[in-house]
Amino acid sequence: MSSVRPARVSTARKSSPSGPGSLTAVQRRLGRDWRLAALFLTPMAVLVGGLVLVPIARSIITSTTERHGQDSVFVGLDNYLALVGDDQFHTGVVNSFVFTAYAEVFKVVLGLAAALLLHHRRRGRALLAGLLLVPWVVPTVVTAFSWRALLDPIFGSVNTLLTASGIGPLLASAHLVDSWPAGWLSEPSLAMPSVILVNVWKGVPFFTVCFLAGLKAIPADLYEAATIDGASAWQRFANVTLPGLRHVITVTVTLSSIWTFNNFDLVWLLTQGGPGDVTAPYVLVAYSKAILQLQYGAGAAVTLVMLPIIGGLVFILVRLLRQDTNIKLPRRRRAARWGGTRRWAGPARKALPWVVTALVTGLLLWASPKIFWKAAVVLAVILLVAAAVGRIVSTLQSRGGRRSSSVVSGVGSWVALAGLLFFVLGPLYWIAVTAFKSEGQVVMRTDDLWPTPWTLEQFGALFANQPFGRWYLNTLLVSAASTVVALVCAALAGYALARLRFRGAQSFTVTVLLTYVMPGALLFIPLYQMLIGARLTDSLWSLVVTYPTFTLPFATWLLVGYFSSIPIELEEAALVDGCSRVQAFGRVVLPLAKPGLLAVALFTLTNAWNEFLFAFVFITKDEYKTLPVGMQSMIAGDVVPQGQLAAASLLVSIPVVIMYALGQRFLTQGLTAGAVKG
Repeated sequence: MSSVRPARVSTARKSSPSGPGSLTAVQRRLGRDWRLAALFLTPMAVLVGGLVLVPIARSIITSTTERHGQDSVFVGLDNYLALVGDDQFHTGVVNSFVFTAYAEVFKVVLGLAAALLLHHRRRGRALLAGLLLVPWVVPTVVTAFSWRALLDPIFGSVNTLLTASGIGPLLASAHLVDSWPAGWLSEPSLAMPSVILVNVWKGVPFFTVCFLAGLKAIPADLYEAATIDGASAWQRFANVTLPGLRHVITVTVTLSSIWTFNNFDLVWLLTQGGPGDVTAPYVLVAYSKAILQLQYGAGAAVTLVMLPIIGGLVFILVRLLRQDTNIKLPRRRRAARWGGTRRWAGPARKALPWVVTALVTGLLLWASPKIFWKAAVVLAVILLVAAAVGRIVSTLQSRGGRRSSSVVSGVGSWVALAGLLFFVLGPLYWIAVTAFKSEGQVVMRTDDLWPTPWTLEQFGALFANQPFGRWYLNTLLVSAASTVVALVCAALAGYALARLRFRGAQSFTVTVLLTYVMPGALLFIPLYQMLIGARLTDSLWSLVVTYPTFTLPFATWLLVGYFSSIPIELEEAALVDGCSRVQAFGRVVLPLAKPGLLAVALFTLTNAWNEFLFAFVFITKDEYKTLPVGMQSMIAGDVVPQGQLAAASLLVSIPVVIMYALGQRFLTQGLTAGAVKG
């Protein structure tokens, strides 16, 4: 034994991190781990630089030109100056703000309610969470198809059910709708609320999973201490739950706001910006100018003029999140660096949410007064019902009725959960039953809620009339390949940003996160030109290469937080035992990061599986189409094969739903350590 100890001590001395005095001049200037950081960050830098930053630079150049026939003429800032008097652009900006703000409010409220309901559920939580994830999993084209059919003013099931229940005429008498039956997507006063509703339906699962992860990270002893101190349910929620969710709420709302603000697919597939321009966001305005009108410079200018605003907001939010969890500065250096701001940081941080809320509320009231009071009524009803149930439970508890309060709380939870499940699963149920109807039942609208008899006719017609099998294989290959690329690059970059010390780490992190503000409507134009030059258009490689551009930033952000949550002492022990830094990463860190890696894989796979815009532009041949584009091509004008589309939607959604159901526990663990702590 005595002969082993000196060898271990010698190895420890050789492998331990060097002190400041032993650093070379290059290490002092670039950071102790700059060589390894350069190795780990190179794949990420190549993808982000070549597929995001270079296209951005090309878009900036394009925005200073104007197309004259086959030639592009330099016009300087004329395209930007023209936006000052462009009413279409002004409408698009207002629509984007209204669409994003209302959607985020309802996503937070419903997502938090769903997370609280699931968090207190002991049995069936995994199953219920898997069911709530389905809307987020299904492709956007499936979402648009199902809701367009459900909201049809004449044949849609929404008007039928609301009329039969008497709710529809009640909405008309309360002036929540102008007339009945309502034209949800065709009436100017209802089109934007309807699009917001569909976006909320699709986005609530993401908020639910993130908030559920945040709730699991809140220590249980805080609730126990609050209960001992006599705090009511509302006081525990306001003083324990909300503060504990502050980071995850900020991160989730930031990411979702950027995605929603830059949304193109859902609005285009639902309304194409109509009726008129009442639902056209600024991204659709850019698409219209650049693609439909062939004004590439004007289209690029529309998106670029919004880029600094969004980028500035993201940068501020990232800095706020990093003040307490900055992984690049030791604690004492952070205290010295931010010490000058701590005197006002506390009061400012408390007042900031109220200031932002008042500002957004005022802007919404100015931009959309008709939608504002309708949304206020719906939100007030939700909050009043929740407050009434909580008040009843608190009253019963204060009077010693512990059993009766438990019954009321349980009944209220089940009713709320049933309503949420009905909202989430209703469109999916319609898809499922329509897929098993005969063509006669679909056309004649007989047995609307229950096929009689059940038949596989639509599935047979789908494979007989469409190359659905080929679309399925293409989507599987592209999704798997792009997920592997994103996972490898994000794991290497996430570890480098979380653990290694090198100059420029913070700037690199911010640059990666800021790539979220780049909408596909801007990127696909220069990307398409680049792919033509590389002769990759009309091939699956064009999708494999470009898909990581919208999955890498979130994957890297999530893994930075997860790697930071792994105790560094484990790596130091591996270094003491003689491992190199790369060996410690492969043998110690990666096995412990399996939940985070699985969460990233599920997110990237789902995004690749659902992607529409890039596949729609880069692929024109039928044999290379993916499922979303192939399903969209099944609709020819006003001819909509509802039965075949429902069958396709079912087959598209089932594999991803199964994966999420099996990996939901690991997904929650990954989000808990990543999104919450990162």
